[in-house]
Amino acid sequence: MTAERPVTPVFSIVTPVYDPPIEVLAETIQSAIDQTFDAWELILVDDCSPNPAVRDTLRRFAAQDARVRVIERAENGHIVAASNDGIAAARGEFIALLDHDDLLVPEALEIVHRVVQKYEDLDYVYSDEDKIDAEGHHYQAFAKPAWSPERLRGQNYCCHFSVLRTSLVREVGGFREGYDGSQDHDIILRVSERARRVIHIPRVLYHWRVVPGSAAGDPTAKPYAVEAGRRAVQDQLKRLDLPGRVELGHGRGHYRIHHELVLNRLTSVVIAGDATRRLVWGEYRDLLTEAVRSARVHTGHEQLEFVIVHDETFDEADWARKARVEGALVRFVRCESSYRLSQRLNAGALASTGDRLVFLSQATEIRTSHWLEELVGPLEEETVGLTGPKTLWTDGQVASCGLARHPQGYVNVGKGVGHNQPGEFGMLWSNHEVSALGPACVAIRREDFLAVGGFGEQVHDSLIHLDLALKVRRQRLRAVAIVTCEIFHFEPPRRFVPIDGPGLGSLKARWGVKPADPYVRSYRGLRARQPAKGREELSGSAVRARVSR
Repeated sequence: MTAERPVTPVFSIVTPVYDPPIEVLAETIQSAIDQTFDAWELILVDDCSPNPAVRDTLRRFAAQDARVRVIERAENGHIVAASNDGIAAARGEFIALLDHDDLLVPEALEIVHRVVQKYEDLDYVYSDEDKIDAEGHHYQAFAKPAWSPERLRGQNYCCHFSVLRTSLVREVGGFREGYDGSQDHDIILRVSERARRVIHIPRVLYHWRVVPGSAAGDPTAKPYAVEAGRRAVQDQLKRLDLPGRVELGHGRGHYRIHHELVLNRLTSVVIAGDATRRLVWGEYRDLLTEAVRSARVHTGHEQLEFVIVHDETFDEADWARKARVEGALVRFVRCESSYRLSQRLNAGALASTGDRLVFLSQATEIRTSHWLEELVGPLEEETVGLTGPKTLWTDGQVASCGLARHPQGYVNVGKGVGHNQPGEFGMLWSNHEVSALGPACVAIRREDFLAVGGFGEQVHDSLIHLDLALKVRRQRLRAVAIVTCEIFHFEPPRRFVPIDGPGLGSLKARWGVKPADPYVRSYRGLRARQPAKGREELSGSAVRARVSR
């Protein structure tokens, strides 16, 4: 290959360079040269590296291959300035981001190009990735979800390998000063807001090298980047006019979005209730009473009504007196005892007056403050159609954080994972898109609930929430699990096994069989977890102490 070879690039690989180990840098450049697709250019921007061997190495590769271009900065400007120099010089239709110490697989650009040819309106594409250590061992392959804008706010799950349309990168102003360390997260957020199409390639195309001082191997490296990432997410909420605040999350690079609910937004909590008493945390409780009580005390939202749907055996006046619901707006709806759960919930929705509907099981207790704001607030974004909480068993372990499609049915994301644990690749630390949401609690806009026909009255009661989510998603709306809203669910654990029981056959006939899930592609930790035999149920005080840690 000679320096005179003509270049008509489809891809401009932009690599800011600052004082990496020479051997590592050479391997990075060689991984670009070894691409099986030829129409690329590699723009290496040296940010005034103190080691002269760095520029010597860059010049040597440029002399060997005309597709390798070198920009030598006169002064150090940090990664944002160096990256913007690369963007300004780019001649390719797409910009591909490559760090100076990482590696591309040989087929990376060829695979991306096939996708680019298939979709003319493609503006952003990202792939799976893994990590590689100093000995060349690969580990932590990240099977990423389909495009998940909610999860992207909670963590930069896209990261590597990111390829963005050059014109759109320039349209949004390139990388922004002051966001060093999280500049990739920030630009992906801004580009994706305007992108016509975003595609995920479910293959590892990028090896993230773990070297001393890198974020890949040291969670404490670049602490300034974490705050920059938080500001980037807060900026997006402001740009999209979504009320809420962003806080640092449990782990490095994770953020918790606390949504807000419009003050005058009347919300109706619909509960199919009865006089059931059950032993919970060592004492008998009236489930309906405690569900309403906890829902009231854990929210500051005043525009709230409860719609209690019951059969003819339920005494409204007696329950209201015992439950002490004075001051609460409570509506009662009587249905025949022969009514199915779907029919009762639909009747409650029609009797309600709120423009936001929350369907809450009476076998629940709210754990988190401002639960209603966290759960209903995301519905202010027009592309979000359905939300649900993280539900916990009585021992504090996760029961469900949304449902994922599985070849044998649907399984509960995060089932059996300890409270406050990250789950796979931090999924349980961030709000995230899912295939469906569980029966404990879901929230939806009234107009969307009516548009899809409410709960399917021909569907088995155990699957009506799943059917609702599928109908909502068919409207090109997202179903989102809200990890900042936590609810105890007191139904027996058998309710949280893979959904292979009555009615699944008819549901498959209704919707068809799809073998893979677009949002949760790894099923470790998703299998049903049954409590060990003889395991004692913790007391209420014990479990509350446990989950508060």
